[in-house]
Amino acid sequence: MRGIFYVLGLLLALGLTSADPQYCLHEMLRTDERIASHGYPTETHEVETEDGYVLTLFRIPYSHNLQNQNEKRPPVLLQHGLFSNSDCWIASGPDNSLAYLLADAGYDVWLGNARGNIYSRANSQISLNSPRFWHFDWHEIGTIDLAAMIDYILSETGYSQLHYAGHSQGTTCYMVLLSERPEYNDKIKSAHMLAPCAFFEHGRSAVFRWLSPLVGTPGGMWNQLMVDMELIPHNNLLNRLIDNSCGSGSPFDSICKNGFLMFANGGYQNINLTAMQQLIETHPAGASSNQGIHYLQLFTSHFFRQYDWGTKKNQELYGQDSPPDYDLSLIKAKTHSYSSPNDALCGPEDVDTLVSKFIHLEEDHRVPWESFNHLDFIVANNMKELINDLVVERINKYERR
Repeated sequence: MRGIFYVLGLLLALGLTSADPQYCLHEMLRTDERIASHGYPTETHEVETEDGYVLTLFRIPYSHNLQNQNEKRPPVLLQHGLFSNSDCWIASGPDNSLAYLLADAGYDVWLGNARGNIYSRANSQISLNSPRFWHFDWHEIGTIDLAAMIDYILSETGYSQLHYAGHSQGTTCYMVLLSERPEYNDKIKSAHMLAPCAFFEHGRSAVFRWLSPLVGTPGGMWNQLMVDMELIPHNNLLNRLIDNSCGSGSPFDSICKNGFLMFANGGYQNINLTAMQQLIETHPAGASSNQGIHYLQLFTSHFFRQYDWGTKKNQELYGQDSPPDYDLSLIKAKTHSYSSPNDALCGPEDVDTLVSKFIHLEEDHRVPWESFNHLDFIVANNMKELINDLVVERINKYERR
């Protein structure tokens, strides 16, 4: 817990937010620049959603190692987790990161960015400074943002289906989309959920214990104060402080590792510090407070359901006192799950619950390393062997490569 308080204390003490998207990226390499630095071709695309949010998609259209720009290249969409962005898929470099491995396997790789993060902080109808801008959670990211990204990618590439991989919130949004808009099942050739998050009854993270009593149920002062605002905004100074603390040999290295114990139980045995430093340069990337509150509601209720606004507003929105559950039986796309035993957010018992309700799940893969945790899917030394090679292999089978 001590490390978490160090990080939160810095955030509160600095009290820094920024309404200027350029401020967030000042003196930092963007995803496209990071990709280009390794010799890969890259493109930047903007997609406007039906409610005006402008989302940035980064693309690795082909591999410079294969020179396969004139060959068939099936599209793959990668979607990040909470407080994250597209950089999570490239932080571990060309030899380990899923985005590069897929490009080198012959795929057209697209990296998504959800509304509100540092790459998607614009709306054609609403000012970033307005609370209305932040009136969303991962339900809208799933039903609107993912749908817009998928439609755009299929239109650009001429394909009728794409492959999908998501981490953490990226899996939640995937399940929301296909259960709420089941017509999108036909647009997914295969899907790969890394650290799947839907049920949280057994969550071991201190975040659940400390924050769910405050905002895990609707109503009350804290809910009113916390709703519709930016949560843990990106800040250069804070990121530099954390980055230096996470350096190899830093006297504050233990603070760095303890500060991320919310994702693991017992520390980070597999962490690649170089990858972590790359990640910290643009993380946390910004999110709506509603996203975090919604997850805490799931921990409190033990259900995978829509946002709980309280009985009165629930009646107005849903026509019932409680929010409706997401119907996982409607997800029929070829979906694979990859989970780990040391995940303090979406742990084995809650994955058991998910698998029991996900009646069309193709395969339930459990990482055989006891120490493997929630962030290891993105920054572990051994994530290539334990996860990424398997994802590429399975996608290859669908393409018969």
